[in-house]
Amino acid sequence: MASSPLHLLLLLAASLLCSTIPVACSSRTTFPSAATTTVNVTSFGKAYGKVCDADRFAELGLNMSAFPYCNASLPYAERVHDLIGWMTVEEKVGNLGDVSRGAPRVGLPPYKWWSEALHGLSSTGPTTLFDDLRSRPGNHSGHATVNNGTVFANVINSAASFNETLWKSIGQAVSTEARAMYNLGKGGLTYWSPTINVVRDPRWGRALETPGEDPFVAGRYAVNFVRGMQDIPGHDDGAGGHDDGAGDPDARPIKTAACCKHYAAYDVDDWHNHTRFTFDALVSERDMAETFLRPFEMCVREGDASSVMCSYNRVNGVPAFADARLLSGTVRGDWQLHGYIVSDCDAVRIMTDNATWLNFTGADSSAAAIRAGLDLDCAESWIEEGGRPLRDFLSEYGIAAVAQGKMRESDIDSALRNQYITLMRLGYFDNIPQYAALNERDICTGEHKSLALDGARQGMVLLKNHGDLLPLDPKKILAVAVHGPHARAPEKVMDGDYTGPPCRYVTPRQGISKDVKISHRANTTIYFGGINLHIEREGNDREDIFLPKKQTEEILHFAAASPNPIILVILSGGGIDISFAQNHPKIGAILWAGYPGGEGGNAIADVIFGRYNPGGRLPLTWFKNKYIQQIPMTSMEFRPVPELGYPGRTYKFYDGPEVLYSFGYGLSYTKFLYETGTNGSAVTIPVPGGHCKGLSYKPSVATTPACQAVNVEGHACAETVSFNVSVTNAGGRCGAHVVLVYTAPPPEVAQAPIKQVAAFRRVFVPAKGTATVPFTLNVCKAFGIVERTAYTVVPSGVSKVLVENGDSSSSVSFPVKIDLSV
Repeated sequence: MASSPLHLLLLLAASLLCSTIPVACSSRTTFPSAATTTVNVTSFGKAYGKVCDADRFAELGLNMSAFPYCNASLPYAERVHDLIGWMTVEEKVGNLGDVSRGAPRVGLPPYKWWSEALHGLSSTGPTTLFDDLRSRPGNHSGHATVNNGTVFANVINSAASFNETLWKSIGQAVSTEARAMYNLGKGGLTYWSPTINVVRDPRWGRALETPGEDPFVAGRYAVNFVRGMQDIPGHDDGAGGHDDGAGDPDARPIKTAACCKHYAAYDVDDWHNHTRFTFDALVSERDMAETFLRPFEMCVREGDASSVMCSYNRVNGVPAFADARLLSGTVRGDWQLHGYIVSDCDAVRIMTDNATWLNFTGADSSAAAIRAGLDLDCAESWIEEGGRPLRDFLSEYGIAAVAQGKMRESDIDSALRNQYITLMRLGYFDNIPQYAALNERDICTGEHKSLALDGARQGMVLLKNHGDLLPLDPKKILAVAVHGPHARAPEKVMDGDYTGPPCRYVTPRQGISKDVKISHRANTTIYFGGINLHIEREGNDREDIFLPKKQTEEILHFAAASPNPIILVILSGGGIDISFAQNHPKIGAILWAGYPGGEGGNAIADVIFGRYNPGGRLPLTWFKNKYIQQIPMTSMEFRPVPELGYPGRTYKFYDGPEVLYSFGYGLSYTKFLYETGTNGSAVTIPVPGGHCKGLSYKPSVATTPACQAVNVEGHACAETVSFNVSVTNAGGRCGAHVVLVYTAPPPEVAQAPIKQVAAFRRVFVPAKGTATVPFTLNVCKAFGIVERTAYTVVPSGVSKVLVENGDSSSSVSFPVKIDLSV
């Protein structure tokens, strides 16, 4: 709400009296409550699309021309410098939390930073406000009621499509709905998505939110989704775009602000009393560089993400959000983040009150976080504790930290500079004209619902299809029996988490019923099983990876009772040990549907009845339950630990017998065959200055090259390997197919990955047709491995390119000989 003139005078007087910090300052400073809406609506009921509106300033009794930060002809950096210069230290501290208080005295309104858009606009957090279905227009603010948003399939589903175009398109659709909600006064501009943590362990409860277990795939997902959320046509090169033509990345306008989370080494939520709040991830530098940091580096460097969120956990003893090496050193220094760094919600408070670190007080923790490079502190401010809302620690204890000499005002200025530069780029101060007219008609559009349906279908993975049981022909089947806890999808299990109310919600049973009659006396049975958010979710890891026992018993019962083999549809995020079903002769087909979103029922029906040929491939390994009995979740090593009996993790380092479905596995209703005209390739790489790096070799290797490897850092890395893969559809059905390209290092190198994804492409191939898919691999990126000293190097010797079909029916490979020239 806007302040009255009298209130403004009182604030001005208070600021003059408090221009210096009292020595006896209280450690708890009380601030006025932040407004409940964005800048769009004032107490006078008039909506504004930007901060720098002369009429809005006039309502506050201010002259906008007196404030250079509203001079749109000035560079963003100058405007932000002016804005911060007007503010008292108390006002500055009041803007370090996600519910920032603004500075009404100088025309700056409050702003709520926390919005979520993992797979559509989410009602999680205090900012995005969908209207209740019974509400009248203007229930929250603005002139129109918005009850729903497009709910896309969960990220793990989208990742299974291996389709970068889809990932970007979803980001574009979500950001359009976000700008529309902002214009209506029902949402913000800063979104804390995507989640790009690698799925290290099959028990992790948040697998559904992620792009899977491969760091390169997770990174490519991040780049495309972030680009979809942020890029504005004509300003999408990440190298500038502001009207001053200076090529300043901090001036590139963005549509909405995306955030890559949770940084870093986070993937334990609650397992055997190890919680994300107290867990200390003991990680080698090699694993950090190779796996945990790689998606985040790609997100920042290639995606130009405008935010990174720190995780709750500690990394090698230090809380992630208080680690200057991780924040100021890596994210902002090495990767050159153009934006702000935010904590996971309540992380700073938890470090002080729950998972005490160095016996820090609130002022100590706040100062440590800011000095490390944190710019914004998220709290859970809608939760009341002791009769008052939980406030973020930075704005709660910032004044005390400054008064006690633990934090400088200039540290606060740096944090605010990163915040306000981001808001400048978003048009929060000036608006972005091409998005100013978006409104409720741009939410739940036919185009967005079609994209949600198509995305859900692209992510479906066919795991078993014995005797070509699928697809069903509705003209011949006529009726099916439908069973299982997810047939009617109670509690909207198909939406997963971080979601808002969907445009429409189609259950599996509803989708099936559009094609055939549902009858318990039918000869064909479809069982909809799996797990839900009671079993896998944020804050809850799994104890095992079986189906609930009752479901297993039911499936076996229906399989025995059915005259024909049954169809099993699994809804889940993480993998499930369904060995009993894979090996059972009366369970003829298994389809993994993930959590397919609001259009999920229609997507499932399209696949089952053959209107869509499934082409998804698993983005993570589905293990047998015996695997998790061999290794605790708390072991952070990816490579096997023989002395402890721990197997390796993910497809890159585990080659044992406890795999049910491998990474990249997926069947189709047709057969795809590969050919390549490349028999091999040779590349010579110069070694600058003759500075060769060492490698670890297997004990059986008698002789090693004089120059074992070259460090890719500082190297031009211009060398490439190019080849074509011919994909022939040998069947009678057209369909999309994912071509996955791996590289394997020389076999004599010890502790190297078995193989690693280097490229992928989803292509459409007509029946009996052939598609030629070109690939060009950068040698440093595709053949580089991280050796024991955490350097990324290209090894001398013969590496290999492998192109493997999802059903293992066809594959091609060829050697690449790499010579290092000293």
